[in-house]
Amino acid sequence: MTESPDHHVRSTGLQDAELERYRTLLEVPKTFKDGFGWTTVVGIFFCGLVMMPGTIYLGLMTGGDMASAGSWVTLILFGEIARRAMQPLNKQNLVVLLHAANVMLGGAMLFPGGPLAQLVYRSYLITSDAVRDVGMTSCFPKWFVPSPESQAILQRNLLHADFLVPIALIAFCLLIGLIKKYTLGYFLFRITSDVERLAFPLAPIAAQGTMALAEEDEEKASRKKGSPDASGKKAGGMTRWQIFTLGIMIGLLYGFIQVGIPSITGLFLEKPVFILPQPFLDTTILTEHILPATPTGISLDLGILFLGFVLPFWAVVGTFAAIVITMVANPLLHASGILSRWQPGMDTVNTSFANSIDFWMSFGIGTALGISVISIFSTLRSLVKRLREAREKGEGSGAPRENIWAVPEGRGDYPLWMALAGYIVAASLMIFVVHLLVPAFPLLFLIFFAFFYSPFISYVNARLLGMSGQTVEIPFIREGSFILSGAKGVDIWLAPIPIENYGSLAQSFRVNELTGVKFWSLFKAEIVAIPVLFILSLLFWAFLWNSGPVPSELFPNAALRWELMSKQQALLYSSTFVPPGQDPSISNIADTEFMKSIHPTVIAGGFGLTVILFTFLSIFGLPVMLIYGLVRGFGDLPHSMIIEIVGAIIGRYYFWKKFGENNFLRMAPTILAGYLTGVGLIAMATVAMKLIQQAVSGSPF
Repeated sequence: MTESPDHHVRSTGLQDAELERYRTLLEVPKTFKDGFGWTTVVGIFFCGLVMMPGTIYLGLMTGGDMASAGSWVTLILFGEIARRAMQPLNKQNLVVLLHAANVMLGGAMLFPGGPLAQLVYRSYLITSDAVRDVGMTSCFPKWFVPSPESQAILQRNLLHADFLVPIALIAFCLLIGLIKKYTLGYFLFRITSDVERLAFPLAPIAAQGTMALAEEDEEKASRKKGSPDASGKKAGGMTRWQIFTLGIMIGLLYGFIQVGIPSITGLFLEKPVFILPQPFLDTTILTEHILPATPTGISLDLGILFLGFVLPFWAVVGTFAAIVITMVANPLLHASGILSRWQPGMDTVNTSFANSIDFWMSFGIGTALGISVISIFSTLRSLVKRLREAREKGEGSGAPRENIWAVPEGRGDYPLWMALAGYIVAASLMIFVVHLLVPAFPLLFLIFFAFFYSPFISYVNARLLGMSGQTVEIPFIREGSFILSGAKGVDIWLAPIPIENYGSLAQSFRVNELTGVKFWSLFKAEIVAIPVLFILSLLFWAFLWNSGPVPSELFPNAALRWELMSKQQALLYSSTFVPPGQDPSISNIADTEFMKSIHPTVIAGGFGLTVILFTFLSIFGLPVMLIYGLVRGFGDLPHSMIIEIVGAIIGRYYFWKKFGENNFLRMAPTILAGYLTGVGLIAMATVAMKLIQQAVSGSPF
C-alpha cells in the first residue's frame, strides 16, 4: 500500500481533529498564473491614499487593526468595478491585489500606518517619564532618533533634516528584509513543503479567505451555464457578499459610537467625549479589595466577539483558562510577599508592570523556554523519523528514487542556490551596517545570529507551522547575548541586530501556492508597494504628528500602551546603561533594575511546570492548541478574553449547529472583515474631517 504524504504528519502526534479540520479546507490547484497588473498598481495607491489614514487613526484611538478590513475593501471595490466594466478579475488578480493591500496596510497595534510610525514613538520614548527617571534621556544615538533638544522633536517635524539618518536606516532594513523574505523564507518553504511534504494545517484558512470573492464569481458563471452543482456557497441562505455587507452595517453602527463620536467631539471640544471607554474599562482599583495585585477590566469592542468566532476554539479556551489561573494566583502571590511592588490605587498599566517585575516576566521566560525545548525536541525527533522512513522506503522498494527537489511547473520557482546566495549577501550587508552602528558589540555574535541562530530558529518554526500551526521563540536570546558580550550603553538595544525568525514565511508561500499564484507576481507587487508605503507613511505621520501631540487624550490606546512599553524598555535598557560621566568598568550589571527583576527560581518553576503540563495534557490526548494557549496565557490581561471566550463558545456551540461546521468556518472571517471595514470607514471619515479642520483653521503644516 502506498503511504500518504501526510502520514508522517499524523504520525508525529502533533496533529489532532481540530487541526485536521482546518488542514482539509482547500486543495492544491493544478495550474499557476501571474496575477500582477495595472489593477494591482492602482490598488496599491488606493490603499495608501484612502485606507492608511483610517488605519492610523483607528489604531491610535482604540487599538483596532483594520489592515484585514482595508484589504477586503480594496478587493471588493476593485472586483465590483471590474465586473461592471465587463472585465472581471480572475482569481490570481484578486489574490495578488489582496497581497499588495496587505503589504500596504500591514501594521501593528502599537505602530499602525507603515514603517515610519516608529519614529513618532521613538520621539515619545526619549521624552517619556520612564526614560527620564533613569537618566538616559540624552543617551540615545542620533541614528535612532534626534536629541530631545532638536527642533525636529520640539516642533514635531518628521520632515526635519535631523530625521534623515533614522529614515535612511529604516529604508535599508526594509530592503534587506524583502531580500531575506524571498531568499531564506523561500528556501524554508521548499524544504518543509516540497521536500518534507508537511501539511501546514492553518494555511487553507488564509487561502480560503483570499479566494472568497473569486469563488463567488465562478459560482455565478457556473449557474449561468446551468451547472447542476452550482448552487453557490451559502450559509443559512446567505452568500458571502451578503454576510460581508451585514458585517459592514454592524461595523458602521458600532464604529460611530466607538470612534465617530469621540472624533467629532474632539474637533470642537477641549476633550473628546467617549461613550465607550477606550481601549477598555479599567476596574483594577474597584476590585483591588477582592483581587489585590490583579489587573481587571473589560474591553467593550464588538470586534473581539467576532474574533472569537475566527480563532481556533481550543486555543481561546486554553488562553482563557490560563488567565483565570493568573487572576487566582496574583492575590496569593501578593499575600505571600512575592508581588511586593504593587500598591493600592494602581491601575492596569502600573499593576501589570509591577507584577511583571516581581514574578510574571521571569515566569514567562521559563514557560517560553519550556515550550521552546519541547518544540525543538519534537521537531528534531520528527525530522529524524522522517529521514529514517524515507531511507527505508528507498532501500526496500528497489525502484528509482523520486526527485525530491522537483517543483510544480509554472509556480514561479527559482534555484535554491540563488536563494541561499541572496540571503548570504543580505545578511552580510546587515552585519556590516550594524557593526558600523555599534562597534563595541562583538562581530562574532553578529555572525552567529545571522548565519546560525536565525536560520535554525526559522527552520524550527517553519516545521512547527507545517505540523501543528504553532510557532515558538527561544526566550532571552537577545538580552542574554547583550549581557554576555560585555557591551555597555543603550545603543546595542536599538541597533537592527540580525536576530530574526522567518519561519512564518514558509506558511505564507504555502498559502500562495494554494491560491494558484506565481511567486514572481507577489514579488513584483511588493517591489511597487514598499516604496509607495514608505513615502505615504512618512507624509501621513508627519501631518498627524505636526497637527498635535501623539499620544494624547484623543488617542487613549496609544497613551496607555506606549506608556507601558516605555517603562518596559527603560527597564530593559538599564541592564547595560552607564550614566554619563560614570566609568563603565565599575558598572555592575547585577545592580541594575533589570537584573533585579530576573528570578532564576521562578524561571525554573515556569520551565518545569510547562514541561509537566505539556506532558500531562499530551498523555490525555488534549488538542495541541489548548496546550499552547494555556501555556502562553499565563500572566496575560483578562480585559479582552471575556468577550473573546463568549464569541468562541457562541460560534462553536450555536453557529456550528445552525450553519454547519465548515460553512461557519468560512462565514466567520467574512463577517469579521465586514465589521472591521465598517469601523474603518468611520475612522477614515473622521480623518477627512480632521483634514478639513486643519485646512480651515490655517494649520502651518
